[in-house]
Amino acid sequence: MSKVAIIGAGVSGLSMANYLEKNNIDYHLYERRTQNDLKGHGFILPKEGIELLSEIINIDELYKKGSFLKKYIHYSQSGEILSEKDLDDVFVVSRSALIEILANSIPSDKLSYETTVTLKGFSHGKADILIDDHAKLEADIVVASDGSRSRIRRGIFQDENMKAVLENEVVNIIENEELAGQIENNFLKFHHENGGLTFGVLKLSSSKILWYCQFDITKFFINEEYTPDCIRQFMLDHFGNWNPLVSSIIEESGYENAHIWRVYELEKLNPFYHENVVFIGDAAHPLIPFTSQGVTSALKDSFTLTDLLNKENDLEETFRKYEEERRPEIDIHIKNGRTLLQQFLLPLNEQPKNTLPISYK
Repeated sequence: MSKVAIIGAGVSGLSMANYLEKNNIDYHLYERRTQNDLKGHGFILPKEGIELLSEIINIDELYKKGSFLKKYIHYSQSGEILSEKDLDDVFVVSRSALIEILANSIPSDKLSYETTVTLKGFSHGKADILIDDHAKLEADIVVASDGSRSRIRRGIFQDENMKAVLENEVVNIIENEELAGQIENNFLKFHHENGGLTFGVLKLSSSKILWYCQFDITKFFINEEYTPDCIRQFMLDHFGNWNPLVSSIIEESGYENAHIWRVYELEKLNPFYHENVVFIGDAAHPLIPFTSQGVTSALKDSFTLTDLLNKENDLEETFRKYEEERRPEIDIHIKNGRTLLQQFLLPLNEQPKNTLPISYK
């Protein structure tokens, strides 16, 4: 069986490593960040994502780290309920918790942190890749899982166009038992009457809340220094007079680990592979936040690719079938995400009722 090099130890790379580990396929995972660099946000996992995770982790460990959501409740900024929708097997978990669970299943000798991988070109149908700019990486297959701004992808498809989405996010986690006690296990989303500004609340545990704001970048601006004080001031300026739950969460939060998510998407998807390099997760298909399908799509990529590696002997045919199977669903999520983005930008009185901010195929 071929030796696989996985570039990037985010959710997609770690998922791929877990599937390969389960199927006894030789691999090594390379990550340029430190092991303890777990900054980020949280994930919403629909039922399909939970089912895929259950094949590679102890699912009870996941359940201890997050919570199932009962309803999606859409509010005006003042707290008036606009719509409610029951949720079926939708789970929320912090990024750090999911990364930790996935990494725990990978043997330490198969995962290298603080390692920079650089694509130098191709020869004889294989990528020429250097590790830390001196050692040559020896692998039959290179799985690029280095995120939406993938350096591997940009090195291959040099004429691609990444464009800014008209929405950015601030994401944060607050540990406050009193505030968490005021929230049931629902997905709460507050929306400004003029559109283009929302605040979402998800309860992770009895004391921990994941919150995020989405804002139209043509109307609202954060000082580009992105200091904790700048982020806090932005939140107070734009959400300080919203529903008391929202304003209380903002005021009580610390901002040292708040994450600014500047969202980009590919104007047109590239092929999912080139020579012996194959892309998974955001490296293949960046999805804008409204889909809530980033993790599940990465898991399906990893599952599908591993399954095909087990079945097929011809690499070109393996990669062709992988793209053939995955691309149609990704196209649906991209279309749904853009529709949800346009709805987000609209005033409340122009938005369709009972819209769920999760893309389904």
